[in-house]
Amino acid sequence: MTAPSTPPVPSEKGAEIGRRIGVGLMYGLFRPRVLGAWRVPATGPVIYAVNHSHNVDGPMVMGVAPRPTHFLIKKEAFIGPLDPFLLGIGQLKVDRSTADRAAITQALGVLENGGVLGIFPEGTRGEGDFAALRAGLAYFAVRSGAPIVPVAVLGSSGRPGRLIKALPPLRSRIDVVFGDPFDAIEGVRSSGTGGGGRRAGGSGRRTRKALDEATERIQKQLTAHLENARRLTGR
Repeated sequence: MTAPSTPPVPSEKGAEIGRRIGVGLMYGLFRPRVLGAWRVPATGPVIYAVNHSHNVDGPMVMGVAPRPTHFLIKKEAFIGPLDPFLLGIGQLKVDRSTADRAAITQALGVLENGGVLGIFPEGTRGEGDFAALRAGLAYFAVRSGAPIVPVAVLGSSGRPGRLIKALPPLRSRIDVVFGDPFDAIEGVRSSGTGGGGRRAGGSGRRTRKALDEATERIQKQLTAHLENARRLTGR
Protein backbone atom coordinates (compact mmCIF):
# COMPACT_ATOMS: atom_id res chain seq x y z
CA MET A 1 0.00 0.00 0.00
CA THR A 2 1.42 3.38 -0.99
CA ALA A 3 1.65 6.21 1.51
CA PRO A 4 -0.59 9.21 0.87
CA SER A 5 1.18 11.95 -1.03
CA THR A 6 1.79 15.33 0.56
CA PRO A 7 -0.38 18.08 -0.94
CA PRO A 8 1.59 20.63 -2.98
CA VAL A 9 2.79 23.86 -1.39
CA PRO A 10 0.06 26.46 -2.01
CA SER A 11 0.93 29.20 -4.43
CA GLU A 12 1.39 32.83 -3.49
CA LYS A 13 -0.95 33.67 -6.39
CA GLY A 14 -3.82 31.97 -4.57
CA ALA A 15 -2.97 33.75 -1.32
CA GLU A 16 -2.89 37.08 -3.18
CA ILE A 17 -6.40 36.41 -4.45
CA GLY A 18 -7.39 35.71 -0.84
CA ARG A 19 -5.76 38.98 0.25
CA ARG A 20 -7.75 40.96 -2.33
CA ILE A 21 -10.99 39.31 -1.26
CA GLY A 22 -10.08 40.08 2.35
CA VAL A 23 -9.42 43.73 1.50
CA GLY A 24 -12.91 44.11 0.03
CA LEU A 25 -14.70 42.28 2.82
CA MET A 26 -12.86 43.66 5.82
CA TYR A 27 -12.88 47.29 4.67
CA GLY A 28 -16.46 46.91 3.47
CA LEU A 29 -17.83 45.41 6.69
CA PHE A 30 -15.64 47.09 9.32
CA ARG A 31 -13.34 50.06 9.86
CA PRO A 32 -9.86 48.56 10.27
CA ARG A 33 -7.09 50.73 11.69
CA VAL A 34 -3.69 49.29 10.77
CA LEU A 35 -0.55 50.28 12.66
CA GLY A 36 3.04 49.20 11.96
CA ALA A 37 2.49 47.38 8.66
CA TRP A 38 5.75 48.94 7.45
CA ARG A 39 7.58 46.72 9.94
CA VAL A 40 6.81 43.58 7.91
CA PRO A 41 9.87 42.59 5.83
CA ALA A 42 9.10 43.27 2.16
CA THR A 43 10.66 40.04 0.92
CA GLY A 44 11.74 36.67 2.25
CA PRO A 45 10.02 34.25 4.64
CA VAL A 46 8.03 35.68 7.54
CA ILE A 47 5.84 34.18 10.24
CA TYR A 48 2.89 36.19 11.55
CA ALA A 49 2.08 35.28 15.17
CA VAL A 50 -1.51 36.46 15.65
CA ASN A 51 -3.55 36.56 18.85
CA HIS A 52 -6.94 34.88 18.47
CA SER A 53 -10.13 35.93 20.22
CA HIS A 54 -12.64 35.94 17.34
CA ASN A 55 -13.20 34.01 14.12
CA VAL A 56 -12.79 37.23 12.11
CA ASP A 57 -9.15 37.66 13.20
CA GLY A 58 -7.66 35.54 10.40
CA PRO A 59 -9.63 37.15 7.55
CA MET A 60 -8.90 40.58 9.04
CA VAL A 61 -5.13 39.99 9.00
CA MET A 62 -5.33 38.54 5.49
CA GLY A 63 -7.13 41.67 4.31
CA VAL A 64 -4.94 44.33 5.94
CA ALA A 65 -1.47 42.72 5.82
CA PRO A 66 0.95 44.12 3.24
CA ARG A 67 1.78 40.65 1.87
CA PRO A 68 -0.38 37.64 0.97
CA THR A 69 -0.66 35.20 3.88
CA HIS A 70 -0.96 31.42 4.15
CA PHE A 71 -2.70 30.63 7.46
CA LEU A 72 -2.62 27.30 9.23
CA ILE A 73 -6.34 26.67 9.82
CA LYS A 74 -8.00 23.81 11.72
CA LYS A 75 -9.43 21.18 9.40
CA GLU A 76 -12.88 21.60 10.98
CA ALA A 77 -13.21 24.92 9.15
CA PHE A 78 -12.87 23.21 5.76
CA ILE A 79 -16.50 22.16 5.43
CA GLY A 80 -18.72 22.12 2.35
CA PRO A 81 -17.87 24.83 -0.20
CA LEU A 82 -15.36 26.39 2.23
CA ASP A 83 -13.00 23.47 1.61
CA PRO A 84 -12.14 24.18 -2.05
CA PHE A 85 -12.41 27.94 -1.43
CA LEU A 86 -9.88 28.03 1.42
CA LEU A 87 -7.52 25.70 -0.42
CA GLY A 88 -7.89 27.82 -3.56
CA ILE A 89 -6.79 30.98 -1.73
CA GLY A 90 -3.66 29.29 -0.41
CA GLN A 91 -4.69 28.37 3.13
CA LEU A 92 -3.34 25.29 4.92
CA LYS A 93 -5.55 22.61 6.45
CA VAL A 94 -4.18 21.20 9.71
CA ASP A 95 -5.35 18.34 11.92
CA ARG A 96 -4.74 19.62 15.46
CA SER A 97 -5.31 16.19 17.04
CA THR A 98 -2.05 14.77 15.70
CA ALA A 99 1.35 15.72 14.30
CA ASP A 100 0.02 16.55 10.84
CA ARG A 101 3.08 15.89 8.70
CA ALA A 102 1.40 17.01 5.49
CA ALA A 103 0.52 20.41 6.97
CA ILE A 104 3.99 20.74 8.52
CA THR A 105 5.65 20.02 5.17
CA GLN A 106 3.39 22.50 3.38
CA ALA A 107 4.02 25.22 5.97
CA LEU A 108 7.78 24.75 5.77
CA GLY A 109 7.45 24.84 1.99
CA VAL A 110 5.72 28.23 2.17
CA LEU A 111 8.68 29.58 4.16
CA GLU A 112 11.20 27.84 1.91
CA ASN A 113 9.63 29.67 -1.03
CA GLY A 114 9.98 33.01 0.74
CA GLY A 115 6.29 33.34 1.66
CA VAL A 116 4.34 34.47 4.70
CA LEU A 117 2.98 31.87 7.12
CA GLY A 118 0.21 32.90 9.53
CA ILE A 119 -0.10 31.10 12.86
CA PHE A 120 -2.38 31.43 15.88
CA PRO A 121 0.22 30.34 18.47
CA GLU A 122 -2.41 29.81 21.18
CA GLY A 123 -3.77 26.98 19.06
CA THR A 124 -7.43 27.88 19.47
CA ARG A 125 -9.69 30.86 19.93
CA GLY A 126 -9.68 32.21 23.50
CA GLU A 127 -8.79 35.36 25.38
CA GLY A 128 -6.28 36.36 22.72
CA ASP A 129 -3.65 37.28 25.31
CA PHE A 130 -0.82 34.88 24.30
CA ALA A 131 -1.01 33.36 27.81
CA ALA A 132 -0.48 29.79 26.63
CA LEU A 133 1.46 28.96 23.47
CA ARG A 134 1.74 25.66 21.67
CA ALA A 135 5.14 24.55 20.40
CA GLY A 136 4.27 24.80 16.70
CA LEU A 137 5.32 28.43 16.27
CA ALA A 138 8.72 27.81 17.84
CA TYR A 139 9.23 24.72 15.67
CA PHE A 140 8.56 26.55 12.41
CA ALA A 141 10.66 29.56 13.42
CA VAL A 142 13.63 27.50 14.59
CA ARG A 143 13.46 25.08 11.67
CA SER A 144 13.20 27.77 8.98
CA GLY A 145 15.09 30.67 10.54
CA ALA A 146 12.24 32.97 9.47
CA PRO A 147 11.63 36.07 11.60
CA ILE A 148 8.44 36.30 13.63
CA VAL A 149 6.24 39.38 13.31
CA PRO A 150 3.82 39.71 16.25
CA VAL A 151 0.32 40.81 15.25
CA ALA A 152 -2.30 42.04 17.72
CA VAL A 153 -5.94 42.16 16.63
CA LEU A 154 -7.94 44.28 19.07
CA GLY A 155 -11.64 45.12 19.13
CA SER A 156 -12.95 42.06 17.30
CA SER A 157 -14.41 40.33 20.36
CA GLY A 158 -15.99 43.22 22.25
CA ARG A 159 -19.64 42.52 21.46
CA PRO A 160 -21.58 40.59 18.79
CA GLY A 161 -23.19 42.35 15.89
CA ARG A 162 -26.94 42.97 15.91
CA LEU A 163 -27.53 41.65 12.40
CA ILE A 164 -24.96 38.84 12.33
CA LYS A 165 -24.20 37.51 15.80
CA ALA A 166 -21.10 35.62 14.62
CA LEU A 167 -19.41 38.87 13.52
CA PRO A 168 -18.44 42.06 15.33
CA PRO A 169 -20.86 44.96 14.80
CA LEU A 170 -20.83 46.22 11.23
CA ARG A 171 -18.61 49.28 10.66
CA SER A 172 -17.01 48.84 14.08
CA ARG A 173 -13.37 49.81 14.60
CA ILE A 174 -10.92 46.90 14.67
CA ASP A 175 -7.25 47.63 15.30
CA VAL A 176 -4.46 45.50 13.81
CA VAL A 177 -0.99 46.28 15.15
CA PHE A 178 2.14 44.78 13.58
CA GLY A 179 5.27 44.61 15.73
CA ASP A 180 8.98 44.51 15.05
CA PRO A 181 10.26 41.21 13.60
CA PHE A 182 12.38 39.10 15.93
CA ASP A 183 14.19 35.75 15.90
CA ALA A 184 13.00 32.77 17.91
CA ILE A 185 16.52 32.16 19.21
CA GLU A 186 18.24 35.10 20.80
CA GLY A 187 21.43 36.21 19.10
CA VAL A 188 20.53 34.86 15.66
CA ARG A 189 21.17 37.50 13.04
CA SER A 190 20.72 36.89 9.35
CA SER A 191 19.91 38.69 6.15
CA GLY A 192 17.04 37.97 3.80
CA THR A 193 17.51 35.92 0.68
CA GLY A 194 15.25 38.00 -1.53
CA GLY A 195 11.83 36.98 -2.72
CA GLY A 196 12.45 33.25 -2.51
CA GLY A 197 14.54 30.72 -0.74
CA ARG A 198 15.08 30.09 2.92
CA ARG A 199 16.37 32.89 5.08
CA ALA A 200 19.96 32.21 6.12
CA GLY A 201 20.68 31.79 9.79
CA GLY A 202 18.14 29.18 10.93
CA SER A 203 19.88 27.23 13.65
CA GLY A 204 18.17 23.97 12.78
CA ARG A 205 18.29 23.03 16.48
CA ARG A 206 15.05 21.23 17.19
CA THR A 207 15.81 19.60 20.53
CA ARG A 208 13.14 19.83 23.21
CA LYS A 209 15.35 22.19 25.22
CA ALA A 210 15.90 24.50 22.23
CA LEU A 211 12.18 24.58 21.44
CA ASP A 212 11.24 25.22 25.06
CA GLU A 213 13.71 28.11 25.24
CA ALA A 214 12.43 29.50 21.95
CA THR A 215 8.81 29.23 23.12
CA GLU A 216 9.61 31.10 26.32
CA ARG A 217 11.37 33.87 24.40
CA ILE A 218 8.54 34.08 21.87
CA GLN A 219 5.91 34.36 24.59
CA LYS A 220 7.73 37.24 26.24
CA GLN A 221 8.03 39.07 22.93
CA LEU A 222 4.38 38.51 22.01
CA THR A 223 3.11 39.54 25.44
CA ALA A 224 5.19 42.72 25.34
CA HIS A 225 3.85 43.53 21.86
CA LEU A 226 0.26 43.01 22.98
CA GLU A 227 0.74 45.33 25.96
CA ASN A 228 2.27 47.96 23.69
CA ALA A 229 -0.54 47.56 21.15
CA ARG A 230 -3.13 48.12 23.88
CA ARG A 231 -1.35 51.29 24.98
CA LEU A 232 -1.17 52.57 21.41
CA THR A 233 -4.84 51.91 20.65
CA GLY A 234 -6.34 52.54 24.08
CA ARG A 235 -7.95 49.09 24.04
